[in-house]
Amino acid sequence: MERGQRVVVSAWGETPLEALESFVRLEPQERPEPGPGEVLVRVRSCAVGWVDLLMSSGQYQHMAPPPYTPGLEFAGQVEALGAEVTTAQVGDHVVADGFRTGPRSHGDHQRWGGMATWALMPARAAMPLPEALSFDEGACLLGSYETACHVLMHRARLQPGETVLIHGASGSTGLAGVQVAKLLGARVIATGRSPEKLAEVKRLGADHVLAIGDGEGGVRRFRDEVKELSDGGVHVVWDGVGGVISLESLRCVRFGARFCIVGWAATPFVAQGKGGRGAPRANQLPTNLIQMKGLDVLGCPAAISTLHDPSLRPRRLGWILQHVALGKLHPQVGPAFSLADFEQAWRAKWSSRFVGGCVLHPG
Repeated sequence: MERGQRVVVSAWGETPLEALESFVRLEPQERPEPGPGEVLVRVRSCAVGWVDLLMSSGQYQHMAPPPYTPGLEFAGQVEALGAEVTTAQVGDHVVADGFRTGPRSHGDHQRWGGMATWALMPARAAMPLPEALSFDEGACLLGSYETACHVLMHRARLQPGETVLIHGASGSTGLAGVQVAKLLGARVIATGRSPEKLAEVKRLGADHVLAIGDGEGGVRRFRDEVKELSDGGVHVVWDGVGGVISLESLRCVRFGARFCIVGWAATPFVAQGKGGRGAPRANQLPTNLIQMKGLDVLGCPAAISTLHDPSLRPRRLGWILQHVALGKLHPQVGPAFSLADFEQAWRAKWSSRFVGGCVLHPG
């Protein structure tokens, strides 16, 4: 019998790095057989995502119960079909729909993430890989760009000619936000800590970039520069970082702006580790600034919002696939690691060493 390998999270850690040290291992994998309605996918590329790391410590709002294989987003080839499958064929190139399979899904396939040689999934979760994309690009497509569309289209209602301030712009989701905002006709001010990575972000579409590290709390004051670049204040803030960046951002907006909370990368331990509920170290925003600037503060959880309102998804998926087909959207893929080097890949992602996504190649 053919054998492969898979990464397994056997228990949640207190933090992602503690989980990596103690509870995440590479194990042998026997080739599974698909049951009725299932397809077996040979994984060719799996994204290493921020959410994968948070899930391993139980600090994400939705967790897969251990033991499970991480890897929310992946792409590969259909290798076998279960009975009654009519929507796929052996050899098809597919992208896993993370809403329907893998750690972010609900049900029987939650433990089948993409950090493995093979993954079983329901046939309806096997989406055709767009012809214009490689396996690596397909593995970095849905999560980041669906989030970007949810934030900018559904929540911010971004309009052509408006200015959006995007924090954490060199990460995979922030960079998707830059690209989607430009396609919507907006002007983009992108921030980050590394001038070298920001130069790449500018090459990939941002109108202006600002390195904002090295001040109090690790962040310098940037209000005056943003106001000058935006003719008095931005219309929309994309805050995927949190902490002191949020406070300074509230001073960069014009009256009536939309403040979109996309994540909390600067303060990942606001929640209890090991799957504990509650957020004893929760972030806080000043209500006086929100009131006097007439702000709309908008939480933007794409996955949770879609569970509450499934009608949100067809519009954004159609928009993404249309722009991929037109050659206007290409995910930025960072370095590729072998599955055996998954620990190195996780640490690289945690410390944000590259622009865009990073992937594993199971072989």
